[in-house]
Amino acid sequence: MESNQMKSIIEGLLFASGDEGLEAKQIAEALDVERSEVVKHLRELQQTYMVEQRGMQIVEWAGSFQMTTIPEHVSYFQKLAISPTRASLSQAALETLSIVAYRQPVTRADIEEIRGVNVDRAVHTLVAKGLIQDIGRADLIGRPILYGTTKQFLDYFGLGSIRELPDSSDWEDVVKLEQETKLLFERLDNRQLTIDDVNEK
Repeated sequence: MESNQMKSIIEGLLFASGDEGLEAKQIAEALDVERSEVVKHLRELQQTYMVEQRGMQIVEWAGSFQMTTIPEHVSYFQKLAISPTRASLSQAALETLSIVAYRQPVTRADIEEIRGVNVDRAVHTLVAKGLIQDIGRADLIGRPILYGTTKQFLDYFGLGSIRELPDSSDWEDVVKLEQETKLLFERLDNRQLTIDDVNEK
């Protein structure tokens, strides 16, 4: 496999891994090459991103490599997160949010197992809107991020605490997600509040 193709695959793997990142060993196993070769390409990619002043960077944290945005652009991401589009939560985001609310702390893998689909975009949206947050790391291989709800989540749904969520313990697992999502919709009382509404309080 040629160098440029390998770098392209590494970029794709890092992007797909999201905020959990990947160890060089994991990438090497996926590519069926030596770890040292992967590290070499990762270092070259880091240098390329820096020299070309890309909007992304590859960072190493706790033994894992992650693709992230650069700190210099944080003000633009903040503007995007609170932009006055007044868009309500999508069904996918609300389903993901209900899983986090009722089962927290949960990892992204836990959420995907329940929903049966990739949840990268939904998780990113909810984090950007301040409804869920990183609350620690699971004691599992790779130390995946654990997600939980925020104070803004409570404000958004008019809750005094997470204990005020309607009880779902009597439902069967097969219908629990559907019912929990329905409860969050009902909790909004047809107001369809947006993040702008919360910020204006």
